[in-house]
Amino acid sequence: MAALSLRQKQLDLIVRMLHLNQPPPPPGTAAEQEEEVYKILVLDSFCLSLLSPLLRVADLRKHGVTLFFPIDKPRQQVPDAPAVYFLRPTQANADRVAADAAAALYATFHLNFSSALPRPLLDRLASAAAAAGSAHRVARLADQYLDFVSLEDNLFSLAHPRSYVALNDPRAADADIEALVDAIALGLFCVVATLGTVPIIRCARGGPAEMVAAALDARLRDHLLAKPNLFTEASAASFQRPVLCLFDRNFELSVGIQHDWSYRPLVHDVLGLNLNKLKMPADKSGPAKTYDLDDSDAFWVANSWSPFPRVAEEIEAQLAKYKQDVDEVNQRTGGGKDGVEFDGADLIGNTKHLMNAVSSLPELTERKKMIDKHTNIATVLLGHIKERSLDAYCDCENDMLVKGTVDRNTLLGLLRGKGTKEDKLRLAVTYLLSFEAPPPSELEQVEAALRESEVDMSAFHYVKRIKSLNTQFSCSSSTASKSNIVDWAEKLLYGQSISAVTAGVKNLLSAGRQLALTRTVEALMEGKPNPEVDNYLLFDPRAPRPGSGQFKGPFREAIVFMIGGGNYMEYRSLMELAERSQPTKHVIYGATEVLNGVEFVEQLAELGQKAGLGGGSSNPPSSSQ
Repeated sequence: MAALSLRQKQLDLIVRMLHLNQPPPPPGTAAEQEEEVYKILVLDSFCLSLLSPLLRVADLRKHGVTLFFPIDKPRQQVPDAPAVYFLRPTQANADRVAADAAAALYATFHLNFSSALPRPLLDRLASAAAAAGSAHRVARLADQYLDFVSLEDNLFSLAHPRSYVALNDPRAADADIEALVDAIALGLFCVVATLGTVPIIRCARGGPAEMVAAALDARLRDHLLAKPNLFTEASAASFQRPVLCLFDRNFELSVGIQHDWSYRPLVHDVLGLNLNKLKMPADKSGPAKTYDLDDSDAFWVANSWSPFPRVAEEIEAQLAKYKQDVDEVNQRTGGGKDGVEFDGADLIGNTKHLMNAVSSLPELTERKKMIDKHTNIATVLLGHIKERSLDAYCDCENDMLVKGTVDRNTLLGLLRGKGTKEDKLRLAVTYLLSFEAPPPSELEQVEAALRESEVDMSAFHYVKRIKSLNTQFSCSSSTASKSNIVDWAEKLLYGQSISAVTAGVKNLLSAGRQLALTRTVEALMEGKPNPEVDNYLLFDPRAPRPGSGQFKGPFREAIVFMIGGGNYMEYRSLMELAERSQPTKHVIYGATEVLNGVEFVEQLAELGQKAGLGGGSSNPPSSSQ
């Protein structure tokens, strides 16, 4: 459904902001040609990362932005140009804006904040501008409610780093936790405000999910008291409301740790995909490169969820097709017939097909660039896979999590063999999470193998500790355990749809696998009585009193948010749920940050160290052997 097109709605609002908060003129019209207002764009680091997945430099030029600068760097005066500022509402940013206005850096100042500017900061900015006599330069000040990063149509991040550590650190001050909960609630408020819809909120009892739900419910209630508000138009236009499902990362730890065999998670995990950009270091084949991996790349869109071997086959198939098409053009124009490289100089002799061949040149060139890009990425990935035996790690983890079995010799062989220290740590933690009560002798062998490989065991001991505490808690109260760290027995049960994954690495994880998160979201969207979700809390910000909401579904649209860090495996699983539903459902997935397994296990290790649970090695986990 098009109703919850988060990325497009955010992009539309940003484009409007770049046009000085006026609707952009339709492309190709006289109004567009007349507009020709050249602007300076000034950003802080967060707003730069917010824009990065949405607009390229050429797009900024199209919207009249000739130069863009970070706010914290010295800038020269451009006295005849208007400046669009896009910033988080912080005291440091407000003071810099006031200093820029006092120095008359630009002709006019169009100030846009990613969320609401608090009244004390507004007064501070106004006082400074008045004292400097620069208030007349401030043309407009707008709260944009765009404090989130849209990575894809159905994927967003609040870009809160290390949120899992912050929320689970036993020594964290209450005020720090409350501030983070409020910041997460503010980010989610921006998401639903951009969508223009007030959701029904569902979450498990206890923990960060309930805290965020209550804070968001209160924020929405306060906002809805004002008329008009950000949701006035939407409430008149839509009878359907989405469900916002809030989860804490502890709900299902293993999916944040394990290795994956699909192209997109592999690129994120192994090569460090960030904000839809992949930085490839310089090597023998050439200098360092940066690739965009987003919906502008047709190969990425079509193949990024495929198992890696299938991606390699598809690259070869596309290269063969490209060579065939080049041969055909060369033959028609009397050029060469080897097809290895396409040389425009070959287009001589046969003028009959010359114009057709010339018109096909740009398309062939783009295809070659795309093939080269993914050939380079796949080649580097393959090197890591072979060097680290990543296929064997995926296979072993899959056996444990899906089939509930492990070959002890394979497990210990991997822990003592190839792979980085993080690979081994992730495998060992996955082993811990896969079995309710691993045999003590086997567990000791796993720990010994980690020590032999000089792996820092802080994360391993941390997970072992919280698992032990949870087991004890479960024994004393089976119903209350669901609000505790992880309900291990239930939450790690998976569907049986991947029983055919015995054919070896070639087809590893290519079948669908339903995670506990996906199963729970499906139950919340159906709205039927279900023991897994019957005790989930319901918040309806439109209900007369807090806690008085009754509507439990069914829902056609859902926003699923993971507090403490999300990942591409959960995103894929939820997209598969939406596609297979009849009628088709629409699901948006978001998280405090999108983490790969290495980044998440580092946060577990930090918590283990804070709890004094180190051991096995004095060295912290390292991404290279």
